[in-house]
Amino acid sequence: MLLGACAVTLGLTVAAPSAGAQKLEQGIRSEHVVQLQEQLSDLGYFDAGVTGYYGSITQNAVREFQQAQGLSADGVAGPATLNRLNQKVKAEGETLRQLAKLIHGEARGESFEGQVAVGAVVLNRVQSGEFPSSISEVIFQKGQFTAVDDGQFNLKPTATSIKAARQALNGADPTHGALFYYNPKIATSEWSKSRPTLLTIGQHDFTR
Repeated sequence: MLLGACAVTLGLTVAAPSAGAQKLEQGIRSEHVVQLQEQLSDLGYFDAGVTGYYGSITQNAVREFQQAQGLSADGVAGPATLNRLNQKVKAEGETLRQLAKLIHGEARGESFEGQVAVGAVVLNRVQSGEFPSSISEVIFQKGQFTAVDDGQFNLKPTATSIKAARQALNGADPTHGALFYYNPKIATSEWSKSRPTLLTIGQHDFTR
């Protein structure tokens, strides 16, 4: 499965989007949109959950920030807007960190593709309408992820888990839209086993 290439920072330090190289606008889904939403939230312009998707709520938040800063209020986060935003608040990367920790806790023994797949399930849930509408809320939804329930989520993620999280945030989805996964060798839930399997990656069966 071709996951696509993307620039990767191997660590938890998050570089803000380059003002001269980025233009974020409605319809884009990426790690840079995650950072944008986090920064706007820190400044009080974005009161929804971080999704990584640039929709109308993000567009309106950008427009409000632009108006407050005396910038052209077009709702597009172009170089001038991103430069001003980066001057106001640092991009902390908390959402990327959470997704990498979940991937590490749930799939650290899996291949890189398998780790990206777990991250993709989180993003698919955010967009599905059947689960909470932000990345953090999906991760911490009660009873959904073993790593959160048993404390493995608190382990330090590896560079591979961070890279996998970035791939998922930038749209890579080896599962083709899966909303669930389980290990058939250890799973006890008949409900999980009853769902049609989309594909198997490593030890995990991915389902809708």
